[in-house]
Amino acid sequence: MQNSLEHYLDVAEGAGRLMAHARLLTKLAQLYREIAPPHLYQASTLANYKSGIVIIHAHSGAVAAKLRQLAPRMADGFSRKGIECTGVEIKVQAPENPKQTPTPRHNPLTLNACHSLEHLRDALPADTLRQAIDTLLKRSAKTE
Repeated sequence: MQNSLEHYLDVAEGAGRLMAHARLLTKLAQLYREIAPPHLYQASTLANYKSGIVIIHAHSGAVAAKLRQLAPRMADGFSRKGIECTGVEIKVQAPENPKQTPTPRHNPLTLNACHSLEHLRDALPADTLRQAIDTLLKRSAKTE
């Protein structure tokens, strides 16, 4: 009979300790959501639990400062919920997936704009402005 993947993850020889820690972190994250003020919860993440200390990553220094003020109250809150918590440690850690800025859009030059720039380029003496316009014309996408 084949053993299931869950069996291997739960046994002590396998990843049993890892799975137990993952379940504990899931429970702690739910408790953190209940204990922390909503605006601070949204700007932070429960990161780990080591030797009775809950580790929280704040997304900014301001959030970290406020969470440090609330750390004793949060440690007490975890203890009341049945977690052996001797303290809460706050670290500043930016989120792994910050909001990505959109890729800059390159607007193509119209045919009329290209002709105007070519006319201007041809009318200029050989200097850096003429070279810049020539480079712009060579690199730019053109529309019909």
